[in-house]
Amino acid sequence: MTDDTAPEAPDTIVLVHGLWMTPRSWRGWKERFEAKGFTVITPGYPGFEIEVEALRENPDVIANLTVPETVDHLAAQIEALPKPPIIMGHSFGGTLTQLLLARGLGAAAVVVDSAPTEGVRVTPLSQAKSLFPALKNPANLHKAVAFTPEEFHYAFANTLSREDSDAVWEEFAIPAPGNWIWAYGLLANFTPGHQETWVDYAKDRAPLLFIGGEKDHIMPPSVNKSNAKHYAKSPALTEYVEFPGRSHWICAEPGWEEVADHALEWALAHARSTVAA
Repeated sequence: MTDDTAPEAPDTIVLVHGLWMTPRSWRGWKERFEAKGFTVITPGYPGFEIEVEALRENPDVIANLTVPETVDHLAAQIEALPKPPIIMGHSFGGTLTQLLLARGLGAAAVVVDSAPTEGVRVTPLSQAKSLFPALKNPANLHKAVAFTPEEFHYAFANTLSREDSDAVWEEFAIPAPGNWIWAYGLLANFTPGHQETWVDYAKDRAPLLFIGGEKDHIMPPSVNKSNAKHYAKSPALTEYVEFPGRSHWICAEPGWEEVADHALEWALAHARSTVAA
């Protein structure tokens, strides 16, 4: 860690990837934070431990994955750490991070271009267009669904050239469980009772920062702002910051270092050593 970090400050960072991605997507952040002296853990979802190329060849291994087993899988790794870490999540990893905080885990958290938890009803047109490839066919409910390079460019990397976006798709993109997109992107707010992405917005928890990308199509700023506002009754700190000109590929597009540094500085400044149960 850096010399100005207090002894009780977190020394471990857990990076939670989103859908259509694997832990490989955190490569830059992991190397940057490790260079600052932190232990960095990039856990995959159950079944995501194999490489991108293998998941493309056999996406059935992730098609029937559930959110509860994924949260349990991540929570077990965090609970095994000697003290609460900083947790950062991108996209659906942001949803998972909020669910982990709701369990009392983490010293501080940052969610980047986060997918929403239950109750966030803002659905911008660009989000609907981004998710349409998975939602256009009900049969996708039971499949792992991939973006084509063209669809990926619109949803993830619209600030990049098509050529650069295609290179990102080739190196990083995998299919995602169609059930998650249907259940949490379309049906969660219309299904009676609490669903698997529900959190108690009034509960105390570790401090939480939402980072939005101005140009994000799939999880636009309005979604993240609404999600953050839902925590208004919580005694815990919740803040929102927006980076201009950034897409959903905010964690690796040019200038990602500024986002990573801001996330870390905020988390260290607001981390607490114990978390309310």
